[in-house]
Amino acid sequence: MLDYANLLGVSAGTLTTAAFVPQALKIWRSKSAKDVSYGMFLIFSTGVLLWLLYGIAIGAAPVIITNVITLALSILIVILKIRYR
Repeated sequence: MLDYANLLGVSAGTLTTAAFVPQALKIWRSKSAKDVSYGMFLIFSTGVLLWLLYGIAIGAAPVIITNVITLALSILIVILKIRYR
């Protein structure tokens, strides 16, 4: 069972991770990612990687799980941007 702090972490992580799903789907469907910034995704992905490492360092499953998924979605969006140039 999740305590309050972990429930809060899972909720926050789920929402911030889910925020990238509509963008990935839009790129996939439209076959266009011309307005996606490489710079933003490089900075963002670096931040997510650091959050992931932090989560591992403190052993916080909500931080680890949500940042693994967010990093995967971020990488997917960059791959789609490269594919649909």
